[in-house]
Amino acid sequence: MKIALFSNKSYTQNFMQKLNESYGHEIEFFEDRLNPETAHLAEGCGAVCAFVNDELGEETINKLAAGGVKAIALRCAGYNNVDLCAAKKHDIKVVRVPAYSPNAVAEHTIAMILALNRNLCRARTRVREGNFELKGLLGFDLSKSKVGIIGTGKIGEIVLKILKGFECELYAYDPYINEECEKMGVKYLPLYELLQTCNIISLHCPLVKQTHHMINKDAIDKMCDNVMLINTSRGALIDTKAAIEGLKSGKIRYLGLDVYEEEEELFFEDLSDEIITDDTFARLLMFPNVLVTGHQAFFTKNALEQIADTTLSNVAMVERGEQCPNQICPKCV
Repeated sequence: MKIALFSNKSYTQNFMQKLNESYGHEIEFFEDRLNPETAHLAEGCGAVCAFVNDELGEETINKLAAGGVKAIALRCAGYNNVDLCAAKKHDIKVVRVPAYSPNAVAEHTIAMILALNRNLCRARTRVREGNFELKGLLGFDLSKSKVGIIGTGKIGEIVLKILKGFECELYAYDPYINEECEKMGVKYLPLYELLQTCNIISLHCPLVKQTHHMINKDAIDKMCDNVMLINTSRGALIDTKAAIEGLKSGKIRYLGLDVYEEEEELFFEDLSDEIITDDTFARLLMFPNVLVTGHQAFFTKNALEQIADTTLSNVAMVERGEQCPNQICPKCV
């Protein structure tokens, strides 16, 4: 099948081309993000391949359908940027990569916890300047810390397994209990109780209507003082302005973000020679106790290989008219 791949980067193209040797698709690579203005680039293609910050709303999908597109292949797990009902209206199949390397995201989460706790970024800067003063670098033992995981799918489960090795007290919130987590001794709590109990809270849930801004002012007010908050899932799980107020008040002592709710104009691009005009994001970067990475938690060799292979396999199954296990089936009214 002919595929128009958007939001391309050199590393994406390298892995896609290598894995495509086994599938034989014809792939056109575009650095442009997919949106209503760029949808015409996919004309004549049977499928588009999109990433997390591509815009797949109704207008984009209407234009894709007019150009002959029959499949949207997401090279990610989340699909909050896709109007599934519009895709269904045009009989466009939407497929995704539900699990590429949960270890990659889980390990990045742990790295953020350790870096924030032990002030590693500040320590590195000091040492490079010849400053070996320890004042301001005080951390705490993870052992016996109360850690709450919101969302116990595969990534959340792996985070809990790693933290169990640190001898943390483990708590979780999820509408669906993961039996593997219970076997580890994880205690499930209502969300409000988890917020009140845990010193470290990490988010590992999808972005849907029910989870949008689940960490808002009310949620932050319920948290323990000096809480550490980590988000490697989707930016809009956290109300950023409320988080900034929590940082200013001292309620949030540590904040680790690999995602940001307005990241579309920032992440995956080199803006080092430009002025960042997002005042909210700029404000975040001014806090010494905030660690931001540019949506890189997934970024390992293992994950990129799995993403490429699963994406190309999904397209092949759609082309053959087979039922793809990774197809998203919307319930539209």
